Amino acid sequence: MKEAVSTEWSLDAFYKGYEDPAYQKDLEEMDRLAENLEASLQRAKTMEAKDALLCLVEAQEAFTSHWMRLGIYTSLRQSADTTDSQTNAYMAQIMKKEAGATKSLVAIQKYMAQIPNLEEVIASDEKLTDYRFLLLKNKKQVSHLFSEEMEEMIAKMNLSGGAAWNQLFEYLTSTVKVDYKGEAITLSAVRNLAYDKDASVRKEAYEAELKAYEKIADSIAFSLNSIKSQVNMLCEARGYESPLAMTLEESNMSRQTLDAMLSAMRKYMPKFHEYMRAKAELLGHDNGLPWYDLFAPVGGMEKRYSIEDAHAYLVESFRAFSDDMADMMDEAFNEHWIDFLPREGKVGGAFCCNVGFLKQSRILTNYDYTFGAVDTLAHELGHAYHGMMIENNRILNQDYPMPLAETASTFNETHITKLAIGKAEGKEKLALLESLLMNTAQITCDIYSRYLFESRVFEECKDRRLMPEDLKKIMLEAQKEAYGDGLDPDYMHPYMWACKGHYYSESLSFYNFPYAFGGLFAMGLYRQFEKEGADFVPKYRNLLKATTDHTIEEVAAMAGIDVTDQAFWEESLQAFAEMVDEFAELCRSLKK
Repeated sequence: MKEAVSTEWSLDAFYKGYEDPAYQKDLEEMDRLAENLEASLQRAKTMEAKDALLCLVEAQEAFTSHWMRLGIYTSLRQSADTTDSQTNAYMAQIMKKEAGATKSLVAIQKYMAQIPNLEEVIASDEKLTDYRFLLLKNKKQVSHLFSEEMEEMIAKMNLSGGAAWNQLFEYLTSTVKVDYKGEAITLSAVRNLAYDKDASVRKEAYEAELKAYEKIADSIAFSLNSIKSQVNMLCEARGYESPLAMTLEESNMSRQTLDAMLSAMRKYMPKFHEYMRAKAELLGHDNGLPWYDLFAPVGGMEKRYSIEDAHAYLVESFRAFSDDMADMMDEAFNEHWIDFLPREGKVGGAFCCNVGFLKQSRILTNYDYTFGAVDTLAHELGHAYHGMMIENNRILNQDYPMPLAETASTFNETHITKLAIGKAEGKEKLALLESLLMNTAQITCDIYSRYLFESRVFEECKDRRLMPEDLKKIMLEAQKEAYGDGLDPDYMHPYMWACKGHYYSESLSFYNFPYAFGGLFAMGLYRQFEKEGADFVPKYRNLLKATTDHTIEEVAAMAGIDVTDQAFWEESLQAFAEMVDEFAELCRSLKK
């Protein structure tokens, strides 16, 4: 194991830079591959059904593979520095080329959908059989498509519509200056202070953060309104009942599953309010937990984790799960997959981008040396493990739906924290237990507040433009419903809509409930791992591999789980409820 690791990722496996002849050649090649889509369609019309399908699938594979290499590389550079004008120019060029291929891609999708006896044709060839789920899903979605010309126009208009509003949000939140104790710092840096052990630092950082949003609130509100209005308009025109209905169809998830999960969450939410009140009392609050102390450290977790410490800790912890997970984590650190530290221009939060054609991933975090930051790395490396499980799938079968996207990541969080809890005592055990419950409160109470907020914004922006004050009011009402008496009503977060990029994607709506699904589904899976040990791991790998070409209900059934049954979700939540009781008892004992 190396003793040091770079704090920034390396993208050299893609290209050596924009001046790299390979980058410039691939940029030009994208035009030829886009033209090949139309040429392939014309050739396919002269072929027998099986050969026609193969011709069209292979043309899509070539275009997609090429676009992914260019698009991922440029997007990663943009995330690391949203202010780089050269990157932004290339990203616009790539998006324009992608939009230009829309007409041909839609025509191909429509042609394939009308092939007689499609299922029989698919069954006659190995490659087509591998794409069965995708081809049948495409056939179903054809009913929601416009003409090829209209789809092309929508894709091109989106470049200066929803996609541009999303870029504005990322630019503003990554460059806004936060005035904190006489210094100008980034939004990511001030939000990291929510984990500081000093109560005065947490409160001042919270106040500075809220103040900073005032500088950009109007612009971000326009972004949010424009994106949600665009989604509303297109959903209605395409014949979807609602943006939620469209999201569920795109996620291969039934409404029955969502309702079962949300019903269980509402039933158990008071238990998480108990956790927050217990934490509030431990910190000296008698009116619930103020927002600035939601992430306050409690107990005895004073240890700071250098990047080298995090490397060693993660590899050791996950060696207890499987060697391939631990080896992948080792590679991620050693081969510079990770961009660790906050800086001006870098986007906030954390994400993992799977790069199947390299058999690698790239991870962005805003690391702050706490156990929580190590936990975040475990989460993102879970995404990387998921990517490793699907990297040998065919190129068009490397995309999984949002709810299942959070399964492997949350499984990792559960694993690392439960291992640590099992070895700890007293204040350290309290700190670790609190960390797990804090994260779970986020995927229950906070995620539910975000779900309520987005549902209402979609509804209300049909008739009017929501100004910052409107959005703040909707957010506070959603937080009151989701957090109940666990949160101090005098210290909430009216600007949570201004710091979460999940709201600002024109192509992914309701990126909130998938976190709840991932967390609770992962707990159900982890309980199986605790019972079965090493025998569970192959089943887990197969389940992750299947996430790209099965419905969510089918994937869950591979582990013997019925996600349409509220009882499953209640079992997962009960496991956390028992931890709340243990946490509250530890709090009482430490106060004596």
